[in-house]
Amino acid sequence: MIQARGRYRIVLVTCASMVEARRIGRSVVEKKLAACANIVARVESIYRWKGKVERAREVLVVIKTTAKRLRQLERDVKRVHSYEVPEFVVLPIVAGSREYFKWIQQNAG
Repeated sequence: MIQARGRYRIVLVTCASMVEARRIGRSVVEKKLAACANIVARVESIYRWKGKVERAREVLVVIKTTAKRLRQLERDVKRVHSYEVPEFVVLPIVAGSREYFKWIQQNAG
């Protein structure tokens, strides 16, 4: 395992449907804005929206990318997303395998 040195990120995006999640995942991978997009089929979200507590079933997309691709990735997600305020949460990757980081760099660098 090696230190990521601030180069790699995981981005979380929730979607209204599996169709939307697949469209976003495919778009960002095809454009090399991300190396990978994992789709978690069913999550239950509880959130506050316009003064009310809401509950919804959503689909979570977990995206692996590089720090330098974040701005373009966010633009692309927002462009195709159906939500007024889509979730776009970025988490740093602290450490991982050298081979995996090399693969991310080759596919989203």
